[in-house]
Amino acid sequence: MNNKKIQIPDFGELSRVEKELVFKASRSSGPGGQNINKLNTKVAVILDIKNCDCLDSRQKEIILKKLAGRITKDGRLIVESQKFRTQKANRDYAVRKLCEIIQNALKRPKPRKATKPTATAVEKRLKQKKLKSLLKQQRGKIALLE
Repeated sequence: MNNKKIQIPDFGELSRVEKELVFKASRSSGPGGQNINKLNTKVAVILDIKNCDCLDSRQKEIILKKLAGRITKDGRLIVESQKFRTQKANRDYAVRKLCEIIQNALKRPKPRKATKPTATAVEKRLKQKKLKSLLKQQRGKIALLE
């Protein structure tokens, strides 16, 4: 794998990303009393990953691979929120959630450090192995002396 550092776009600054986002509002099933029946408080934020200008081709490739289960067939990432009673709060929350999802997808996992088992762990494993071997030998048929 390449050791090049991936530049994670700053989705906290939404001015350049906001034009890429599509917002859709619909009726929510969450909290809100009678407002549920009247107002469109549920918000879906849609980002077209394949045609997004704020991501380079390598970042798009990584996101499409890591978030394959969340992305539609046509390459759109959809995040919904119906947690709050107002459309604005749900919109802000959905955008924040979308940013977190993308930033987590672009984070590099820490490389695993290879470690050796301790001497006592090796000794304990070999002792258990020997005991199991003896137990199985005792289960064998007994040879009759002639």
